[in-house]
Amino acid sequence: MNPIVRSGAAARAGALLILVGPLVSWGAEFITAAAWQDPPYSPLYNWVSHLGLTGPPQTAFGQVANSPLGAVMDTGWVIYGTLLIVGAFLVFDPRKGARPIIIMILAVLAGAGVSLVGIFQGSNNNVDNGLIAFHTVGAQGVMLAGNIMAIAVGTGGIPIGLTRGRSIASTALGTAGLIAFPLFMTDVFTGWRWNIGMFERAVIYPIMIGHALLGSSVAATQRHRATHPLAPLPARAES
Repeated sequence: MNPIVRSGAAARAGALLILVGPLVSWGAEFITAAAWQDPPYSPLYNWVSHLGLTGPPQTAFGQVANSPLGAVMDTGWVIYGTLLIVGAFLVFDPRKGARPIIIMILAVLAGAGVSLVGIFQGSNNNVDNGLIAFHTVGAQGVMLAGNIMAIAVGTGGIPIGLTRGRSIASTALGTAGLIAFPLFMTDVFTGWRWNIGMFERAVIYPIMIGHALLGSSVAATQRHRATHPLAPLPARAES
């Protein structure tokens, strides 16, 4: 199969950006959650987006929110979204057909979505002034586009540079995230909100793991091509 990614320095740089994005976000999440001590932050119970709330403590969407390092989380999300978009444009070659174009569009939607979550907080103030709409659209946009992107990458894995095992993993991750999405939304809109953080992460983490798989796989493929320029791509897929 013909590769649908670029080659050379551009692809290597793009792969690194796609890989680093979720790592930055996870690092920001760990640091921000550790600083939230009153009351202690619970990753199963608390909203993920509440980590990005800055300012005084408040009760938002049914939970007490007190994130002293909210700006760290917001910055992590914006960096993640930006790196994903730039990385996708460096990695994928739109001249190679519909699939790379679709993946790039999904990357833009997911990257813009996670950036909007960081820019427009889920605060009471933004509920009052209407800016919460940008936060909501961003959150739901990345949840849908990010998981669909994981499936698109997984089902086209070999031309991208993923091994068969990683292709299956990416497809499974995106599918699991899409299944978790309506469960999360049901938990939200019924007002039950039981372990909302668990359901939210069940939608988000598959996206982030999928991006890490994509970035590391493309980086490995590019390194393999640089050292074995005559080796066919299917040979790596079988390794």
